[in-house]
Amino acid sequence: MTDEQPHHRGDRAVFAADLRADGEPEAEFNPGIAGRLPRKNVAAGALVRDEQGRVLFVDPTYKPFLEIPGGLVENDESPLAACHREVREELGLDLELGRLLLVDWMPTHGVWRDSLQLIFDGGTLGRAQIQAIGLAGDELGGFEFLDLDAATPRLRPSKARRVALAHQALLAGETFYGEFGRPAR
Repeated sequence: MTDEQPHHRGDRAVFAADLRADGEPEAEFNPGIAGRLPRKNVAAGALVRDEQGRVLFVDPTYKPFLEIPGGLVENDESPLAACHREVREELGLDLELGRLLLVDWMPTHGVWRDSLQLIFDGGTLGRAQIQAIGLAGDELGGFEFLDLDAATPRLRPSKARRVALAHQALLAGETFYGEFGRPAR
């Protein structure tokens, strides 16, 4: 990206300009087909650590398992913008998110359709940032920094695999692709 190109980071004005530059939308090759195509949910989370390298987990009040900060991407919102928004809403912090660590596909499970789960590097928080965390009202009951081994019994197995895979990607300096928390090579 050159210095002349805007950094969008979810900036709707930049997206709108990009859409205008693309011109008219492509016509449907078969009228009505777009409404019949499958849709996937997308979620974006942040792998945030403390100075000891432990991962930040939040304790949602609406489910029995720990999560990392993040959530579902809304319509017309980029995954990166969603991650920024969710971290700000959940923790009261405006973090500078780093690179994409993991794209993980989750299959349909019960009432939940298949989805893509993205994890971005949330960086390392210092003591002052940790003390500044202000949890979202009734959505979160707490937060804690845990080693992956200590967190695993309190995570869904797929989430434990996903967070571990994102952590491996962080250490490797790469972006990984997974399927249900398992490396897909």
